[in-house]
Amino acid sequence: MEFSAVLFDFDGVIVDTEWAIYQSWKRVFEDHGHPLPLEIYTRCIGSDFTTWSPKTHLEDLTGGSFDWHDLDARRQREIMRDQQDEGATAGTVTFLDLLAGLGVPCAVVSSSSHRWVDGWLEKLQLDHYFRTTVCRGDAPRIKPAPDLYLEAARRLDVPPADCLVIEDSLNGVKSARAAGMTPWAVPNRVTECLDFSLANRVFTALNECADAFPQR
Repeated sequence: MEFSAVLFDFDGVIVDTEWAIYQSWKRVFEDHGHPLPLEIYTRCIGSDFTTWSPKTHLEDLTGGSFDWHDLDARRQREIMRDQQDEGATAGTVTFLDLLAGLGVPCAVVSSSSHRWVDGWLEKLQLDHYFRTTVCRGDAPRIKPAPDLYLEAARRLDVPPADCLVIEDSLNGVKSARAAGMTPWAVPNRVTECLDFSLANRVFTALNECADAFPQR
């Protein structure tokens, strides 16, 4: 089928932010004597801590409480340190250039904040590829609910059924499906352990998506 728009998740799709975030949580758990397997942590990928919370999980494991304000500030410093030289994922610019050449409108749809997403897009000089960015707070619910993707389709004035979604998380794939869109999955080293049978197609990098994208 042909697609009238392509909607990209951000974390783990356009920039490999998921690994540094996971490593920061893994260190917190190990500092308190507990492992944090990817199979457990990935429950919150693509959504927020309403779906599953590492904070609640660690409190349950230890039976204690934590100064999360201090720990979150420390984790954020570690994340920014580990990602200071991070660039766009392999194939991102190739795919975006193809879509721009075809005149296909694109948007970023993320459960993260505008400050995080827009800041990265500006830093990497990718913001001009996207007609809009839809983030937490732009719709009543975040992924796996369909609200953010439906808001992006509304802004682009494109029927949801005509939208292709590029995701790296199961919560994101569920969100796209609930919105009536077609999800393609591009798992990363954090999410590659997940079952992506709900996705229409699964790729290893965005340049493969470019090769598979239907030409008009």
